[in-house]
Amino acid sequence: MRQRLSSEPDRYRGRRRVPTPPRSRYAAVVTSAFVGAGVVALGSASQLPDAKAVNPTVLQNLEEAATAQEALDERAAGSGDRASRGEERTVAASGTQQEAPATPEEAAAQAWLLPLEDYEFTAPYGVRFGKLHAGIDLAAPEGTPYKAVHGGTVTSAGYNGGYGYSITVKHDDGTEMIYAHSRRLLVQAGDQVQAGQVIGEVGNTGYSYGTHLHLEVHVDGSPTDPIVFLRSRGVDIKLKIESVLGALAAS
Repeated sequence: MRQRLSSEPDRYRGRRRVPTPPRSRYAAVVTSAFVGAGVVALGSASQLPDAKAVNPTVLQNLEEAATAQEALDERAAGSGDRASRGEERTVAASGTQQEAPATPEEAAAQAWLLPLEDYEFTAPYGVRFGKLHAGIDLAAPEGTPYKAVHGGTVTSAGYNGGYGYSITVKHDDGTEMIYAHSRRLLVQAGDQVQAGQVIGEVGNTGYSYGTHLHLEVHVDGSPTDPIVFLRSRGVDIKLKIESVLGALAAS
């Protein structure tokens, strides 16, 4: 132990040390606190009603409420079933729900397809050189086979002035599809064709400035934009997407 020098200030001079109570005193204090809390809890619990002594009227009200809730749940479930059946009858009556074709022949009768396997979109529908370009142009190598976009009857097939060698197919809905500037025609007037059937070859005949297929649509005798017309039937010329029935028709 280091001896304190007389010159060091006495930091403890004038102070009194408070004696530390023994550990047994702390234990006694803590124990007393817990005992007191337990007495208070027991006193509070003694004021609670006995769970076995529930008022019979309360039990009866609870049972009636549960019965009423079950009845409401059953009624709601029955209403949902009736609504579902009503919707099914409405759909069936309106005919908006269409069933998938059962055979490839039925699918082919409903399918709308792209006229070429591969092509480059080169000219849209609209005014060009001061005149209406009444169709769209799809460039492809000469001799490339092209297909009927939709089933129908060939109303004309031969040389047709500015259209060159062309084919006109009339569909069941009355619309007409013209395939122009062909090098060779593989059908003749009066033939019945199906969607996807090869009907001609791409060429450069008539008023044409390059080898391509000119595709033109007439609705009620007037030309309309083939892009919009075919897109409404599930065919996108620019994205080269066919209708869902196309794959089934080709199977």
